[in-house]
Amino acid sequence: MLSVIIPTYNEAAHIGRLVAELRRHAPADAVEILVVDAHSPDGTAAAARAAGATVLAAPAPGRAAQLNHGARQARGDVLYFVHADVGIHPGYVATIAAAVARGHAAGCYRFRFDSAHPLLRINSYGTRFKGIMSRGGDQTLFVTRALFEQLGGFNEQFVIMEDFEIIQRIRRVASFHIVPLEVVVSARKYETNGWLRVQLANLTAFALYFLKQPPPRIARTYKALLNYR
Repeated sequence: MLSVIIPTYNEAAHIGRLVAELRRHAPADAVEILVVDAHSPDGTAAAARAAGATVLAAPAPGRAAQLNHGARQARGDVLYFVHADVGIHPGYVATIAAAVARGHAAGCYRFRFDSAHPLLRINSYGTRFKGIMSRGGDQTLFVTRALFEQLGGFNEQFVIMEDFEIIQRIRRVASFHIVPLEVVVSARKYETNGWLRVQLANLTAFALYFLKQPPPRIARTYKALLNYR
């Protein structure tokens, strides 16, 4: 079984569409969908249940804590972490199963934005490459349960960049595969803040991360630079 784990906060506008999409492209007995909601006041939990997901209440703040909680409750041999505003690839069940069968214990997809902005096309093109700066949770992340448990899950000290941190640890011990297919990513952060402002915020966060600054400082700096959603 593949367990899809979706962390949410105020995603009522997106979660029903995503759950329906995940269901439409997978046999019911092959996939379970767990939405870990951080007590959203906008009706996210109700929308997720109505669409057919199992909803869990986040036990602690932070996306890493939500993801770990979902993984603990999941029944699948492979865990698939997906953001609420992503459009998944319709062949996700088969392509993830094929990657794991070939010996890749973890991996992600490429992505493209739901925007025709030419600079965002450059960002999307970069996701074909293996560098850590080309990665991130927007691309979704699959990992076998065995490897996830071996690593101890996500580092809950990271309020942001928890995806980059775990991918670095994955690559030290296992094969990380980039599926040569795309998921569709929301451009709302760029539409709210502008391309240049988001790029500067991203580069600042990476600089602080590689300088081994405390995760709370990275998060505070990033959120101060953006209207962070």
